[in-house]
Amino acid sequence: MTDAPTFEIFLAAPPGLETALLDEAAERGFAAAAAVPGGVTVTGGWPEIWRANLELRGASRVLVRIASFMAFHLAQLDKRARKVPWAEFLRPGQAVKVEATCRASKIYHAGAAADRIGAAITDALGPSSSPDAPIRVLARIEDNRVTISLDSSGDPLHRRGHKEAVGKAPMRETLAALFLRQCGYRGGEPVVDPMCGSGTFVIEAAEIASGLLPGRIRRFAFEEFAGFDPAAWQEMRAGGKTVPGPPQFHGFDRDAGAISAAEANAARAGVADVTAFCCQPIGALAPPGGPPGLVIVNPPYGARIGNKKPLYALYGSFGEVMKTRFSGWRVGLVTSDPALAHATTLPFAETGPPVDHGGIRIRLYRTGPLG
Repeated sequence: MTDAPTFEIFLAAPPGLETALLDEAAERGFAAAAAVPGGVTVTGGWPEIWRANLELRGASRVLVRIASFMAFHLAQLDKRARKVPWAEFLRPGQAVKVEATCRASKIYHAGAAADRIGAAITDALGPSSSPDAPIRVLARIEDNRVTISLDSSGDPLHRRGHKEAVGKAPMRETLAALFLRQCGYRGGEPVVDPMCGSGTFVIEAAEIASGLLPGRIRRFAFEEFAGFDPAAWQEMRAGGKTVPGPPQFHGFDRDAGAISAAEANAARAGVADVTAFCCQPIGALAPPGGPPGLVIVNPPYGARIGNKKPLYALYGSFGEVMKTRFSGWRVGLVTSDPALAHATTLPFAETGPPVDHGGIRIRLYRTGPLG
């Protein structure tokens, strides 16, 4: 695998968070990192593809671009798809699912395009096409250029492998990691989430501080690719470290069930020793001992229940607690409604672009250290 060619690697991110993922990829040493709509491109061989899946907290998928060519009709697509060296990437008879999208191209029937590519793979490697296959081959046809990629991740990367219990509107781990990064969190300060739900922000912050790699306990699609080197992968995966210490990552919620879920999730993630969860309302919140750090919260938005009036009081109470008890702390707040954010009367800086979260457009609101 060390002699593998260099690929363009696409790191998918929620639109609006490309620059945050770019910052992480550059920090992690990925070559030629550049932000593009919907993600970040880097270059590298198979070790970089494995490492992106293992280490990057903000990427939602890692796609490997294995071929690119022009095609103006299905016969041309068929001919050129057969020239792709499929045996270098996929195992004989391996079940794959081919998905295609077409935009501004003479080839406009995505299903027919996927069928042609699937036939090319079958002719090269034997029967392979399956709608339920875990291995995905993705074809994007845009302005008559066909780009073929392999999804090296399999399950979306926010599925770290330790969150079994979730709340009603859980924050995806990848989103949480990027929001923490945008708040300036790098692992060296305490973090408090006053409405922690299943504990995503708290657990993600604790993992970052502990040096635990996000993909350390799950499987990836690339483990089924041709030429995969299990020994080299195991050596790479063993590279994370654990830094024990006193609990400095605190989650609170008025729902006892949410607290139980968060504690269980933290235990599965291996950060139970550095996290603490407590069932209490916003009004009882007080800063933990030690230096100030970051308060980050994802309160209810009212979008699903349709009645936002009670939420104004909740947001107002949160803002008052921050201003009167959390001097020196920074605040990050995620919500879909600017009016709710403003109800806190906190001195938020200018927000970035909206981010899709389960069909709701949310924004991160941030402050500097409170006076």
